[in-house]
Amino acid sequence: MSASLSLESMPSLAELFRLFLSGKHLNRIAEPALWAELEQREDDYRSLFAALGYELRLDGRGFAWFHTPEANSLIGKTSRQLALLFMVIFEAQANAGKPLLRFSDWLIDREWLAEVHEQQREVLDAEGLGPDGLVELINRACTLGFALSEPAGWRLLPAVCRYLDHFEALAAAEQAAQHDPDQLMDAALATEEADDEEDL
Repeated sequence: MSASLSLESMPSLAELFRLFLSGKHLNRIAEPALWAELEQREDDYRSLFAALGYELRLDGRGFAWFHTPEANSLIGKTSRQLALLFMVIFEAQANAGKPLLRFSDWLIDREWLAEVHEQQREVLDAEGLGPDGLVELINRACTLGFALSEPAGWRLLPAVCRYLDHFEALAAAEQAAQHDPDQLMDAALATEEADDEEDL
């Protein structure tokens, strides 16, 4: 850590530390002032948090979080359910012809989530997720910085890219496996290891 590090130059230190420590993602869209401070003093924040035993990660697409390699069963279940939620949302929007990379433009409301549940009833019921469960889950996504609640519904935030990256990696692995079945097993193992490491 730099000897010249000045805490006065990091006025939002306590707020950022609490946010990241709670498992939440900071998003440039949702919290522009905090993002600007973090981005401006990125090296100082990285150094200070590293000295405290935390690894701060910033993604150029506009989100940041504390990376925690150790798996926690509660976080694992939440992450699995969020992955399922985002997967069915992206699949429904893809089927409707919506460009997936414009996901922050989508307005998601209760009625639309109920339609998605009807389309994906079998897979969602297997996870114990009814229409009300999807609403609870997207509110949990808001708590963790993956979505933003609005009067008319919810919008996805850039941190969802962490899940989208995994979906794209799995799709690429599946496509590669059509040419070489052994690659699917290798890719599945690599993705599983990445999931354990990332612990979304």
